[in-house]
Amino acid sequence: MTDLASTRPSGLPQPRRYSGVNWEGVKTLYFKEVRRFWKVGAQTVAAPVVTTLLYMLVFVVALKGSRPPLHGTAFPEFVAPGLIMMAILNNAFANASSSLIQAKIMGTATDFLTPPLSPLELTIGFSLGAATRGIAVGLVTAICVMPFAKLGVANIFAILWFGLTASLMMGMLGVFAGLWAEKFDQLAAVQNFVILPMTFLSGAFYLVDNLPEPFATISHWNPIFYMIDGFRSGFIGHAEGNIWIGVAMSAFLTLILSYACWAVFKSGWRLKS
Repeated sequence: MTDLASTRPSGLPQPRRYSGVNWEGVKTLYFKEVRRFWKVGAQTVAAPVVTTLLYMLVFVVALKGSRPPLHGTAFPEFVAPGLIMMAILNNAFANASSSLIQAKIMGTATDFLTPPLSPLELTIGFSLGAATRGIAVGLVTAICVMPFAKLGVANIFAILWFGLTASLMMGMLGVFAGLWAEKFDQLAAVQNFVILPMTFLSGAFYLVDNLPEPFATISHWNPIFYMIDGFRSGFIGHAEGNIWIGVAMSAFLTLILSYACWAVFKSGWRLKS
């Protein structure tokens, strides 16, 4: 049998071979994801910040200090980190999920399936792109809430750890949602009936220990509770739950979701079938 490689004319360009990780491809996919949301920054960055400021207006300014301190922390300083984390979570999820469902509906999935990108490289590119949007919105939100809440820094490790792991986790959940959904209505259902209840029932505006049973116990099984509680502890120096449980849980879920994203990209689920 003739070796096809030996019959290839020497003047033709040869397929590029990559040893290890195709960092150039990962970088290109990552910047594509970042530029995609930054191009419509009024919708993807400014709009979530306005929503957070409306929450601050309702819960802080309109109440005019009538809410008592929570664990010795003034209510504006208590609620502000939760609102920042909610902005990080929602926008990281939205970036990956909207990118993938748009690619499926518009038939542009070949833009990242055809290039020599492995499942691991696809996971890295989409996850980091989603995390970048979440963190960018979180930073802008933090700056905008400063006039309403005097935020300090009690534990920089907690702020960085929970901010980064939360954005990565929700970005990878967005990958699953974007691959699973076949139309925007299904994606909206995931956001409205799964993501939104988990974020609002995670202690962003209240102490979960004040909830009646069994809701207080159930809240302690909500991963987003540990994300918000750990992130808030980085500002106020007090955690309602065990911060090390949150660190371990977030690390474990990030690893599990990373493997799961790699597996679905490798199988081509909802992309190649």
